[in-house]
Amino acid sequence: MEMAENTNMAAPELNSEDQAVYTSETNAGAGTGTSIVAPGYGTGRRKEAVARVRLVPGTGKWTINGRSLEEYFPSLLAQREVNAPIVLLKLEGKFDVIVLVDGGGISGQAGAIRLGVARALNAIDRDNNRATLKKHGFLTRDARVVERKKAGLHKARRAPQFSKR
Repeated sequence: MEMAENTNMAAPELNSEDQAVYTSETNAGAGTGTSIVAPGYGTGRRKEAVARVRLVPGTGKWTINGRSLEEYFPSLLAQREVNAPIVLLKLEGKFDVIVLVDGGGISGQAGAIRLGVARALNAIDRDNNRATLKKHGFLTRDARVVERKKAGLHKARRAPQFSKR
């Protein structure tokens, strides 16, 4: 059995008008959510991190411990995680987010902020927001924490190496 060869190895030429920009960060209908725009508060926890989140009607400005979102979370993954509830409800640019977060690391703090934002949005307009947030799991506290170290072991589960002789 022979495989058919692709004889046309040249890439097709595209004009600048033909090229479309595709990105996973676009959100069609941004800012068109049906939620009430009012002040709200929520507390989020994950691992050792605790985040106190305040949402106030505004222009979409983030302040985390007195710093901007991009400054506090240089990682786009963490930025996307904390912004996920607002993007899901299509409320970008409608709230200023003020966060005080302490404890834990980057991942734990991002998860805590996400839960705090989701709880604040839920508190602002339960009728419009709760079902969507709950369906996507944003109102559920992630209960996974580090397992404690046990006596006689190196770590929580790592046992000393077995030696037959």
